[in-house]
Amino acid sequence: MLLATYLTTPVRFLFADAGLAGRLLDWAQTVLRMTVEAVRKPAGQRGFAVIPRRWAVERTLAWLTAHRRLARDYERHTAVSEAMIRWAAINTMTRRLARGRPATRQQRRVLQPS
Repeated sequence: MLLATYLTTPVRFLFADAGLAGRLLDWAQTVLRMTVEAVRKPAGQRGFAVIPRRWAVERTLAWLTAHRRLARDYERHTAVSEAMIRWAAINTMTRRLARGRPATRQQRRVLQPS
C-alpha cells in the first residue's frame, strides 16, 4: 500500500540543467504546477568542480542509460520513450528495495599468484 501511494504521488519539485531554463520553468509552474530549479554553476567558477544538485541529475541519467534500450534513442514516439524511462526507473527501485540493505561499492580484487 505504501509503495502504491508513493508511485501515484505527483512530483512537485525537480532539478533541471540550466540549459533547460526559460520557458520550461514557466510552463512547468503554470501547467504542471511543479517547481523546477535550474542548477547552475557558481559565478566565477573555472575548470571542473562537482556541483551537488547537478551531480544528482547526472547520476539519475546514468542510472537510466544503464538500461540497454535507453542507451540510444531508437523510439519513434515519445510515449514509447517515456514508457521505457518509467520501466527503467521502476526496475532500479525494485532492485534496491529487494536488496534490503544499503548499497556498497565493489572492492577491487587483488589477484595473488598461487
